[in-house]
Amino acid sequence: MNPSVYTFAIAAATAAGVVVRPFRLPEAIWAVAGAGLILALGILTPDELWTGVTKGTDVYLFLIGMMLLSELARKEGLFGWVAAIATSCADGSPKKLFFLVYGVGIIVTALLSNDATAVVLTPAVYAACRAAKVDNPLPYLLICAFIANAASFVLPISNPANLVIFAGGEMPSLGRWMTTFLAPSIGAIITTFVTLYLTQRKALSCETLAIDIPRPDLSLPALVAGAGLVITAIVLLGASCAHLDLGIPTFIAGTITTLIVLSVVRQSPIHIIREISWSVIPLVAGLFVVVEAINQTGVTAMLAQTLQTLSAHSETRAIAVAGVSVALLSNVVNNLPAGLFAGSAVGLAHVSDRVAGAVLIGVDLGPNLSVTGSLATILWLAALRREGVHVSALSFLKIGCFVMAPALIVALALL
Repeated sequence: MNPSVYTFAIAAATAAGVVVRPFRLPEAIWAVAGAGLILALGILTPDELWTGVTKGTDVYLFLIGMMLLSELARKEGLFGWVAAIATSCADGSPKKLFFLVYGVGIIVTALLSNDATAVVLTPAVYAACRAAKVDNPLPYLLICAFIANAASFVLPISNPANLVIFAGGEMPSLGRWMTTFLAPSIGAIITTFVTLYLTQRKALSCETLAIDIPRPDLSLPALVAGAGLVITAIVLLGASCAHLDLGIPTFIAGTITTLIVLSVVRQSPIHIIREISWSVIPLVAGLFVVVEAINQTGVTAMLAQTLQTLSAHSETRAIAVAGVSVALLSNVVNNLPAGLFAGSAVGLAHVSDRVAGAVLIGVDLGPNLSVTGSLATILWLAALRREGVHVSALSFLKIGCFVMAPALIVALALL
């Protein structure tokens, strides 16, 4: 059988395993199994496999740094404090609380990544809703899922998928990034807010909130963790301006902040290390290997040529086709493999910033359609299950159809 057929079969099985999680096995197992099968069948040599793995080095360092910062903020109660302050500032108004939680979600996603919003802010919002004696916390919890994707292209650091798309290529400088994505980001954030609010308006009108909500004190470790987050954001913005990779600065900032906080509280780093979801690293590495194998089939080159031809004929058409196609693909195979595959095609096509931006918007915003669209949404579901809240794939899809499509259209139009 043709090696290309084996490659596509393995890629399809790997994507299905990551999305469906047969036997409830972690996503990373399926990605690593796919990479191992590619090596065992001789589709890639050990050197070629290692090349695929090393292409993700900057992404791994970025993820480790962000996971350290996120877990530190969670453990020290920083996000819980922020959510409680937002709840107390709502003055008993469900609509005002909805707006405040959305605002917090924008800030957390933009400065700390969409995964942090899903993993850390979700339980904090749930705890704040309980403190406010909210009968139905779902409207506020849905914010954590939708803003995690809608605000994930405000900055390069807002989504690991942004680094994945430009892995092995040239990450745009901060100036180029803002020129390309500022207006589409604002449009996506506002449109997502309006449509999501419309879907939850009836539930919010039936809600009542407690008014006398105590404001918790901010501990010294939480204050240090918050300062570390602010400094990290400044460092990463500086790195973007200097046109530097973001992985090493993020890793260093996360490590230093963690060591400082642990020295203040005089605790061992073991507890922080144990709580981090380390499986995301082999998950991403396995996907990099699968995409490396696909690249060798020539399909990526063919898609790059198609994208280049579309761009030469009509950049507007290229933006629309690329953005919508990648958005839909992200919901079929998850946006991490979709981002890797699309990023490879964009790198080969050498298209304009706006066409490359359409691909990134599709990867980042498209997953708001379904629960399987992005790693952040999958992590959000896991966070809900820990709190005893269950959201079905169908109910999310019904909301996603109403929320994602208008935001995608607006973002691509503004691009």
